[in-house]
Amino acid sequence: MAVHGDITEITYSHPTIGSGVFFPKSAEGNTYDPGGIRNSDDANAIAGDGSLIVTKNRVAGFFEVMIEDDMNVRGDALILAQLAADTVAADYTFSVINGSVFACSGIPVGDINPDVNSGTFTLKIVSGNIEKIA
Repeated sequence: MAVHGDITEITYSHPTIGSGVFFPKSAEGNTYDPGGIRNSDDANAIAGDGSLIVTKNRVAGFFEVMIEDDMNVRGDALILAQLAADTVAADYTFSVINGSVFACSGIPVGDINPDVNSGTFTLKIVSGNIEKIA
């Protein structure tokens, strides 16, 4: 039986900024891509003799999660802005409610724009690859 569900926490560790935890919002459509090799999805990738033309490309891994923005205590958006500004990648883990844990070294990408009414914002971390560690 396949069990899926919420990402329950995201930890980060950076050599100068420090370490901490981001807390995802429950029941959101969080996604990840482990990265690696992908084949081009092109219906015209065929030669005149009917043989396939296969194009392989490397893609970066990522995870994208809707997280809580604790602006009063943890300062999640402010910490994320520091992590994005630094030239050194941080180490991240994210834990899924089914017991799976994934790890990567990466950087935040995209906008950091908390919604002050819902108290959330989207966190996207891009990495060379994402590995399952538990």
